Amino acid sequence: MYAEFPIWLLTFDYIMGMVMWTLIGRFGMGIFLPQDSKFFFMRVFVKYTDPLIRLFKPITPGFLVEGLVPLYVAWFFYMIRFYLMPWILGYSVMGMLSFPLETEFARGIASFIELLL
Repeated sequence: MYAEFPIWLLTFDYIMGMVMWTLIGRFGMGIFLPQDSKFFFMRVFVKYTDPLIRLFKPITPGFLVEGLVPLYVAWFFYMIRFYLMPWILGYSVMGMLSFPLETEFARGIASFIELLL
């Protein structure tokens, strides 16, 4: 399905997708856990996303609640993946690349459910 896209583009999109979902995961876990939690996954999310949050600090509005900052930064990665990448690559339809990472993940879940049924 993605044979028409170069491998570097798919790799870039997968990395951007993993970063975006890690930021969303940090936001979700932040609802239930403090930022300095000893829970392994929360420590990993904070460790890997803190540099990105610091990088986006200059364009993060000051009125934004601290717990929403990871979601705000994830929004930028979403916008890059869905709008900027297709536009830069010259596609006339926005969303032309439409999230290969999520498509593969959904296919995997569907295959797993098929096995169970």
